[in-house]
Amino acid sequence: MRGMSLRIAYFGPAGTFTEAALRRLYTEDQAEAVPFPTIMATLDAVREGVTDRGVVPLENSVEGAVTATLDELARGQALIIRTEIHLPVAFALLGREGTDLAGIKVVSGHPQAQAQCRQWLNANLPHAEWRPASSNAEAARQAAEGQIDGALAGEFAASVYGLAVLARNVHDRATAVTRFVEVSLPGKPPAPTGTDRTSVVAFLADDHPGALMEILTQFAARGVNLTRIESRPTGERLGKYCFSIDCEGHIFDARVGEALMGLHRVCGDVRFLGSYPCADEHASTTVLPGTTDAEFARAAQWLHGIR
Repeated sequence: MRGMSLRIAYFGPAGTFTEAALRRLYTEDQAEAVPFPTIMATLDAVREGVTDRGVVPLENSVEGAVTATLDELARGQALIIRTEIHLPVAFALLGREGTDLAGIKVVSGHPQAQAQCRQWLNANLPHAEWRPASSNAEAARQAAEGQIDGALAGEFAASVYGLAVLARNVHDRATAVTRFVEVSLPGKPPAPTGTDRTSVVAFLADDHPGALMEILTQFAARGVNLTRIESRPTGERLGKYCFSIDCEGHIFDARVGEALMGLHRVCGDVRFLGSYPCADEHASTTVLPGTTDAEFARAAQWLHGIR
């Protein structure tokens, strides 16, 4: 900690949904928000000690994983997830004062913003050129400078960049939610809460029939429910993949710990990304009969007695 507050890197610039997620965790008195232009730069700031922690988007309920985050967490110096934030995402079309829809020739935003507003854009701006930006806030900045005519961003970005709200609720799904994670350098995981999530990256030792089944079996055999699994290329060569996995439970839970030990036995490498509280207030952890800590302890005692 530096001075009286933490320094938290986030995928910026100012006015992004990531900044809004960060402010769900910390007030301005508690943490200084430090923007970085890319997800890689945000995570590297934490790795290099420039900031204490970092906040980045991980997945969206409409468009799925933010692959840049998955890939950066899988490679380079290890980081762990401390907590997650679920943020409802509502898009507005922003532009300079006096702009009308007929005058919008070029519209911009992050590629995931385009995907979440695709139907609205097709219905209302069918002839406008789409120009991707590194972030929605960067698109708002470009609109303010006259480089583009309209930007897809959170309505709160209008006041940051002196723009007018040309249209509200331009997203196609009103229930869209983005999951953000706060990361830090590795340390002891927080204590279990009873509704936790554990994240890992599993690297195949080699490509062979049943390799994915071997991974899945480690969890299934111990009653651990997977909430997300995605394959990602390692970048080494075609056909070389790793698997980004989220599961219910905490590494201190016997069933989860044993599943990860099993995973370590059958994989070339396993990167632990953290055990942390679920942000979903409706989350519940599935604990099947025979998979409680007490039952694992009794089984271990039984085996010890035989040996």
